[in-house]
Amino acid sequence: MKDRLEALKAEALQELQQVASQQELNELRIKYLGKKGPLTEILRGMGALSAEERPVIGQVANEVRGAIEEVINAKQAAYEQAETENRLKAETIDVTLPGRPYAQGAMHPLNKVIQDIEDIFIGMGYTVAEGPEVESDYYNFEALNLPKDHPARDMQDSFYITEDILMRTQTSPVQIRTMESRKGEVPVKVICPGRVFRRDDDDATHSFQFHQIEGLVIDRNIRMSDLKGTLLQFVQEMFGKQTQLRLRPSFFPFTEPSTEIDVTCVQCGGEGCRVCKQTGWLEILGGGMVHPNVLEKGGYDPKEYSGFAFGMGVERIAMLKYGVDDIRHFYTNDLRFLKQFARK
Repeated sequence: MKDRLEALKAEALQELQQVASQQELNELRIKYLGKKGPLTEILRGMGALSAEERPVIGQVANEVRGAIEEVINAKQAAYEQAETENRLKAETIDVTLPGRPYAQGAMHPLNKVIQDIEDIFIGMGYTVAEGPEVESDYYNFEALNLPKDHPARDMQDSFYITEDILMRTQTSPVQIRTMESRKGEVPVKVICPGRVFRRDDDDATHSFQFHQIEGLVIDRNIRMSDLKGTLLQFVQEMFGKQTQLRLRPSFFPFTEPSTEIDVTCVQCGGEGCRVCKQTGWLEILGGGMVHPNVLEKGGYDPKEYSGFAFGMGVERIAMLKYGVDDIRHFYTNDLRFLKQFARK
């Protein structure tokens, strides 16, 4: 049995010297030291030995096991060291190379324009008010002097959820809600930004969903000249001090008198170009004096108080400010388009 152990040792060491991979090393470990290996088989036969032979054979078996394990462990350590060195070499970072900056996001141009408009009006003493996008027919139409079957409702083809609930077509309902919450207190100076929804064409200048910002001022002795002065300050801060304002008579059910507001063309400065159709003017918003019926619905006595209101489309302002010719660019999430505003 001693001779078998010595032969087994010689055979194992010879094979271990020829190992060329981690996998071969693991296979030899199982072959010689596993539960079904020759060394285990020899040790199981020690029961047939005499009492004097057992310790001698046991010592030789332990020496053989130890010699085989020593070579296997040494080769295992060598493979692990080589693997570590290869990984370190492959994953080495050259600290002398220039850094790789992460791509940073930027504010969406529409959000940027909304923020700019809010900043301008907050600087004039206004506060920001918000309201629900799913609105009742009363707040969206009736409280704004648009009773049922009023022909002016056709101007705002709507998304109805039920007979009396719809997606708001304008942010004007926030004005009524604000007046109700103030309970007749003055002054009222608010702007109301938010999304609105209409069954509109899907083309370069229209969308079924867009953003509006409306403003409302109520106090004693508010005049049309206050509206003009406020909007003149706004457009000059938004488009530049050279911008001029023009008011044209118009009709809105919730204001009387009503006006469309034009500004000198931001492209040609009023000289006339393709953008302004050679007129030198661009329409940007509408407004007027708050209709007495709307004041009453909001809880204000029109004999004592007066006010003005105005509304503008954020996309319209953004298109003029940035020279964008198609409203759909704002909604397609095309990074080639959005990246242009990262530094603006």
